[in-house]
Order: sequence, then structure tokens, then C-alpha cells
Amino acid sequence: MKISIFAKRNYKELKKLRSAFDIVKDGDIALAVGGDGTFLKAARTTDKPILAIRDSESGSVGYHSDVSLKDIDMLIGKLKRMEYYIETAGRKLEILYRKKRHYAVNEALLINALGEVSFRLYEIKDGTRRELYPYIMSGDGIIMAGAIGSTAYNRSAGGPIILSDKVVCLTFINADGPYQNPLVMDINSEVEISIEKYNANLRYDGINIALLKPGDKFRIKCSDRELKLVRFRGKEEDFSSKLRRIIESRME
Repeated sequence: MKISIFAKRNYKELKKLRSAFDIVKDGDIALAVGGDGTFLKAARTTDKPILAIRDSESGSVGYHSDVSLKDIDMLIGKLKRMEYYIETAGRKLEILYRKKRHYAVNEALLINALGEVSFRLYEIKDGTRRELYPYIMSGDGIIMAGAIGSTAYNRSAGGPIILSDKVVCLTFINADGPYQNPLVMDINSEVEISIEKYNANLRYDGINIALLKPGDKFRIKCSDRELKLVRFRGKEEDFSSKLRRIIESRME
């Protein structure tokens, strides 16, 4: 088996991995060793299945990881014996702006450049464009996330944690309007956002795309690119355990 490694730093456990496998740039599977940032980098770089491994010493949250570096001998053995399975965590988001496509793992984000931003929302479905929200929305911006990124910025902004890969959500950030609740939509919906007043930054996963001005618009939808995870039977961490790690990390 050939593997690729994305690592936060040169952990001593990586020596065991390098001696056990052929390490290449684009392996059969990718190992993301570290925290959520390392996992995000791996997921943006490759469409191959990813095994997320937490940095147990630094207390990294590593939401998508079932194992940590202290499990290195176990996971090497299971990988060599091919005692694992592949699970689809969800689809990456596609942002279309000025005929260029960008692919987000966690979220697409429109965020105010100064003060606030006003925008309109539309849904494109079955070739028809319909107004999604009856008023101009104002506030700090809006997040679109699916199951993969719902526990990231979306959760911090008060959005729902999504346990299904069949839906996405739109979460308003500090909205100033008569309706401020997040909207949950199916993954076949495409959303168009038109800037009405003030400037705003269009970003994905912390990466800046452009500074948008009134009259600018962009579209977001779920792409066909799936995020696949490598998992070991009997080692799967359930949602309650993952949530406990998130909460306890905020209490330290």
C-alpha cells in the first residue's frame, strides 16, 4: 500500500509509518496527522480517502479522527492487513464566482468587510431561480455548510450540527432582520447570493476569494466531490464522544 502523509510537524511516530509503507505524494489513502487544520489541508489537497490521526500530546480536538498517535502500532497493523472500511462523510461545496470554481471542505463564507453587508438570497432548482428570502438581509454575513463543516465556524455562529450528508444549511451571522434562524436545504439546491449594499469578503475554509461590491453575485452548491474517511471497525467514535472532546477542549 502507498500512502501520503499530511502532518502538523515531524512527529516521532512518523518514522514507524515511513518504515512500514511506501510514502508518495498521492497515495491510495492519505493520513492527516495533527488537528482539524491538518485534516482540512489534506481534504482540500486530495480526493483520496483520509485517515485522521489526532496529536494526543497537544490535546488537539481532531473532530474527524477516531484514533490518535498513541494508537500508531494498532493502525499500522490494521492498514497492512487492510482491516478498514471507507465511509463518505459528505460532499465538498462548490463556489462559483466569475466563472471560476472553488471547492470548500468546511464552509463557504460571505463576511462583512467593514460594519455590515446587505444581500439577497435566491435558490436555483430544476433550472428555475426563485427568491429564497423575501427581504434584503443585513448583518455580518452568511455561512453555508454541510455535514463535514457544520461543527466548525457554522457551530460557533449558532448554526445546527448536521448529522446527515443529505442536507446543507445557511447560517446568518449577527443578522439584522425579522428572520434570523438558519435555513436547512437539500444538497441538490443551488444558492445565489447578490450583494446589495456595502462590501464583503467571499471566502472558503479561511481562504480569501475576492472582495465583493454591490452588484456582485456568486453561487454555492454541493459538488460531486466526496470527502471519504478511513475507519476501523470497533474503533469508531460516536457523535457524543466527539462533542465531549469539543466541549472539554473549550473548558481547559
